This record gives sequence, C-alpha cells and structure tokens, in this order.
Amino acid sequence: MKILKFYFFLTIGFIGLLFTSCEKENANANSGLLVDSAFASSGENFSRNNTTVSIDPDNTNPTESDENPWIRTIEEPISTFSIDADGGSYSNIRRQLEENRFPAANLIRTEEIINFFQMDYPEPEQGKPISLNGEIANCPWNPEHKLLRIGIKGKYLSREEMPPANFVFLIDVSGSMRSSDKLELLKEGFTIYTDYMRPQDLISIVTYAGDAGVILSPTPGNQKEVIKEAIERLVSGGGTNGAGGINAAYELAESSFIPDGNNRIVLGTDGDFNVGISSQEELVELIEEKRASGIFLSVLGVGTGNYRDQQMEQLANNGNGNYEYIDDIEQAQKVFVDEFGKFYTVAKDVKIQIDFDPSLVYKYRLIGYENRILATEDFLDDTKDAGEIGADQRITALYEIETSQSLSLFDPSIQIDFRYKLPSSNNSSGLSLDIFNQNIPFESASENTRFAAAAAGYGLLLRDSEYKGSLNWDKVYQWADQARNYDPNNYRAEFLSWILKAKELE
Repeated sequence: MKILKFYFFLTIGFIGLLFTSCEKENANANSGLLVDSAFASSGENFSRNNTTVSIDPDNTNPTESDENPWIRTIEEPISTFSIDADGGSYSNIRRQLEENRFPAANLIRTEEIINFFQMDYPEPEQGKPISLNGEIANCPWNPEHKLLRIGIKGKYLSREEMPPANFVFLIDVSGSMRSSDKLELLKEGFTIYTDYMRPQDLISIVTYAGDAGVILSPTPGNQKEVIKEAIERLVSGGGTNGAGGINAAYELAESSFIPDGNNRIVLGTDGDFNVGISSQEELVELIEEKRASGIFLSVLGVGTGNYRDQQMEQLANNGNGNYEYIDDIEQAQKVFVDEFGKFYTVAKDVKIQIDFDPSLVYKYRLIGYENRILATEDFLDDTKDAGEIGADQRITALYEIETSQSLSLFDPSIQIDFRYKLPSSNNSSGLSLDIFNQNIPFESASENTRFAAAAAGYGLLLRDSEYKGSLNWDKVYQWADQARNYDPNNYRAEFLSWILKAKELE
C-alpha cells in the first residue's frame, strides 16, 4: 500500500509556514490512506493522484485498511471467511458525501456497501435456515477475468413466527450525545421500534453517561405508552462509561433471559467512550466474554465529530450482532422497520470456504471482507466466532478470479462449502453449492450480479483501489441504473444520486 504521510506544523503571526516533505512507502499502490490525525481532524484538503479530497474530520481513530490482494491458487488454493451482514459503512459514506466530504479510504468497507442493498434471493428449503445461490459472469472492469457471486438468504419469519424477544435498549446519554442527529434521532428510532413489540416481548432500557442506570425494568411489549414515555424522558449529560453500560445491560438481559428466545442488547451511541474501559481492545475483550451468555449485541452508530466507526463495527462483530449507522430518520426507518428481521438471528457463525482447483482458477481475490478472513482450520472449528444472518436478510460476496480456458461449461466449476449454527446451538451443520461456468457476458448476468458489481465498483472507486481496472463513475452509474427491477424500498434508485455526488466531489 502506498501511504502518504503528511506532517504539518502551523504557527500564527509573522513566523510563516513550516512544512516537512511527504514520504512514500511502496506496497500495494493506492489501496488506502494514513493521514496524521491532527491534520485529518482539521478537515483540510490534500491531493491524491492529482485529486483534491476533503479529509473526513470524524476519522479520529484511523487505521490502515489494506485491500485483499490477489492470491495465486497454486500457492494458497483454499479461501475461508466469515460473512458480514452490516450496512453501516454505506450510510456513513452517504452522510459524508451529503456534507460535501469525500470519505477516507479506511472507512470504506466494500462488503457493507454491497450488503446495504437487498438482493432477490430465493427462500430456503423447508427446514433450512438459509438458502444459497451463486453465479459466474465476465468481470466488467477486467474482461480477462470473471466475477464469482455468492448469495445467502435467511429464512423469512412473519411477526407471528418470530420467537419471543428480550430486548435491552442500551442508550448513550452522555454529553457528546446532545444533538438532534444523536440522542434525539435514537429516541425517534426506538419509539418506532416499540410499535412492533408484542405482548410476549420484553423491553428494558439501560442508559449510561458517567454511570450506568436502569431506566426501565423488563416491560411487556403491549405496554407501549410506558416504554415510549421512558424513551421520551431521556436527556444527555456527563461522561461516557460505555463499559459500565455494557455490563449493566448484560446483567439485565440475563435476569430476564428467555430460553430459545431472541435475547439481544441494542446499543445506540456515537462511540465516544471516555470513562472506565475505553480502549477498543479492552471493549472487544469485554464483549467476547459476554457473548458466551447467549445474548446478542447489535450496535447502532449515530452522529458526527468524534464518531468511532471502526470501534462500533468491531463491537458488533464480536458481540454476535450487526452494525448499522443511522444518519437520518429515513435510515432509522430502514433499520427498525424495513429490515426488522435483522434483529432475529436465524443462523450464526456462518462461514464460507472455497477450495479452488489450480488447473481451473489461476488466482483469486475476495472483494471486501478484509477483517473477516479466517484461517483454513477455523472452518471446522466450532469454537471460532463468525457472522450472523437475520430473518429475511441477504448477504452477498464477490470474488474476482482469473480462470483457465479449460473451465468447463458442464461440470461444476467451483464448489463452495458453508457452515452455520442454529441460534441456540453450539454445533455447526454443513451445506455446499456448486456453481457452473456458462461464459455469461456481464450484460447477460442476473440483476443480482450486475447490481452487486455496481456496488462493489462504487467501493473500489471510493478507495481509488489499485484493483479498479477500467472502472469509472459513469460505468458504475449505468450498471446500477440497469439493475433496478428489484428495488422494494427504492434504495437502489437513491444510490444513483450518491454515485453522481461522489463523482462530483472527486
């Protein structure tokens, strides 16, 4: 990765401007950026490949985010990774673009851009929690390569079929949450969510600032006015003892635990933990310890300024839950209403493994999922944590592959193995999917593949990826625009405007 390091020292008055020279380190060119944090927080501009880019001032905890490289199959034929059902990166990108800021590369998780959108995947067979499907088509940004799409769908559950729920709303009410796009937005979202509760569901509310406290003890879902009044009374002020809040929420969830139910903490925060345990490593260790209780943790991020995107995503990953970023009331509607099933896990610890045949596939590259890569031996290790999929949720993964001419049209070209556990089980089950190469031109591929390619291409361009090939904004717009027959909530149509906005800002 080529890393541009900027060191600025600015003095006021007549002393003038002193600056140091830029240093370059060569690795995988243009795959990410690392900017001095003081400079990044200022919101200044800098030049990248002759392009002026506005640094995201919210990126107060930048880390390097390398893209997955090409892997030569003869050297490493097996690829293993955990699924990721999050969508937080896309809505965070959208918020930054709306504020006329081009997002920093290390905040872009391409798999979360793809998985923000629903795909038209088939319902699982009777008795199965997930369905599988896939396709091989020509790669639109590199005609010598192919795209392998893998799709998973969680089974649909009606509200009547969903297990009784034990929800603990863990809400950050610290001083940093005092704005309309933080606590007030969360209050609106949780109020909407309350309308979907049933008499057999339990709602509790824990808040935290300098200290943690129980605002609402477990209350049946048909007492909606009681729950809504407790939400409405929330006000912000004080420090942020996130660890204290997490401990209190797990204790409350354990006290009202429903066997074979949906026991889940929903954390709403800007992530600015500054009291007690505050480092990302310590918080992740705390979450890993707590997840053995059978209680899932979903994380909802809000706000701007000192927002900790990567920390929030890692908490959800390690807490057996999903991570979403809520930037406005429409996004709250998406999370709490349109995709309500995300909060009801139908399969957990879902892993994918492909053993590529070196005579058929010369090299491969997984697009996204950089922090979800697993070791080969982790696939059969039931103690290894992996991703979860909720009711009616759809997950997509893409590989770019270079194939041989002998890739058959009739025999299975690639076999993909999956492992998953039922929500209350500690033992995994296996499934497999054979995908055939039919030499499908990209223009003739399924709408699922064409839209997934457009979403992936969007991420590659935002990152200025060295793997972007012939990609440009106009191509991504065209592919997305021609793959909108399935658009149940109009998110694909809205995506077109954010493609144009990114093009404008670049």
